[in-house]
Amino acid sequence: MASSLSSKSFLRTRTDGGSGLGFQVSDISKLSSPTLHIPCRRSTLRKLEVQAVGSTYGTYFRVTTFGESHGGGVGCVIDGCPPRLPLSEADMQADLDRRRPGQSRITTPRKETDTCKIISGVAEGMTSGSPIQVQVPNTDQRGHDYSEMSMAYRPSHADATYDFKYGVRSVQGGGRSSARETIGRVAAGAVAKKILKKFSGTEILAYVSQAHKVVLPEGLVDHDTLTLDQIESNIVRCPDPEYAEKMIAAIDAVRVRGDSVGGVVTCIARNVPRGLGSPVFDKLEAELAKVALSLPATKGFEFGSGFAGTFFTGSEHNDEFYTDELGRIRTRTNRSGGIQGGISNGEIISMRIAFKPTSTIGKKQHTVTRDKHEIELIARGRHDPCVVPRAVPMVEAMVALVLVDQLMAQHAQCGLFPFNPALQEPLEFPRLEHAGLSI
Repeated sequence: MASSLSSKSFLRTRTDGGSGLGFQVSDISKLSSPTLHIPCRRSTLRKLEVQAVGSTYGTYFRVTTFGESHGGGVGCVIDGCPPRLPLSEADMQADLDRRRPGQSRITTPRKETDTCKIISGVAEGMTSGSPIQVQVPNTDQRGHDYSEMSMAYRPSHADATYDFKYGVRSVQGGGRSSARETIGRVAAGAVAKKILKKFSGTEILAYVSQAHKVVLPEGLVDHDTLTLDQIESNIVRCPDPEYAEKMIAAIDAVRVRGDSVGGVVTCIARNVPRGLGSPVFDKLEAELAKVALSLPATKGFEFGSGFAGTFFTGSEHNDEFYTDELGRIRTRTNRSGGIQGGISNGEIISMRIAFKPTSTIGKKQHTVTRDKHEIELIARGRHDPCVVPRAVPMVEAMVALVLVDQLMAQHAQCGLFPFNPALQEPLEFPRLEHAGLSI
């Protein structure tokens, strides 16, 4: 068949910078050779390179985390932060302290101060508009705790799937699958929370609403008046003192046996501007679900009435509208969870995230080694008997990253021209004064 073809080149390197296969065959007779060697231009190879994926979130406020549990350190790079925002390490340290290990008997005993340092992007106490890099060193690694796990897979952990995907993994501490990766998220989330509070008056609060079988009853916490001090008043981060003690007892009961339990974190966002989120694929609840389920150990997400809403009829579930004393359109109930049609409606956004029991436990379990031998494993190392108390600031951070990214998207698309005062409100706080409404 080759003999019937013209000898002129049929594949050419593009010289105009456009897309193309990027190689040239000068003699068609080479097709008769058992092996066809195709030289490639270096510029074309660069175009075909696969970009690193999975460690970056956001479109306008873009965050990339880096580092591993037992490496030199962890951190993040924040790109797209608005300039002229007052920022220091102290703004991030408060939330990092809430996330850090070793803070109580119901968390991992690993001792880390998690002291952050801003490397770039801040000049004279103000953001410059350039990328902000934040680093946190690892100081209390114990790599020898993972000697058995270098060959044996921990049940329900990411050890096996990392090997299945990459063919290699960081054994000590679980590498990127470790919850220590979330330090970069929490640091970036603290910046996002400051922007939201300063620009639109938005507050984000999360708390533990379930630990194992201890469930905080619906409606016991007033989301209109909930404060950070209430959440931080005990080591489990449940704002109700009575149920907090029950949760702590439940975690203690499994901790002393070398076992673990899961739980649920509830998160609310108050004073969120209307109009955040987009129809179809970029709905606000879809973005919130994505970031929440990207956290380690998450197993479920629901917002508003969630799965319980399936037990209602339409007439029971619908949030009826009314006009409040300030002339604003509101809803009498909030089963929609502050989002309708994928767009925020100005009511409190509420969601719940389920976390599984910690995978690494001190009890004997059946597993296999990397070379496919069945064995019994008792995992060593320092791990949380329940992740939800330390997951609270992680959830807040992820919600903040979504809302600030969506706020910037809304400002970019819908803020170029004057808003329609009959239907819209400005994004910045206080919105009522800007809208010309009496207070």
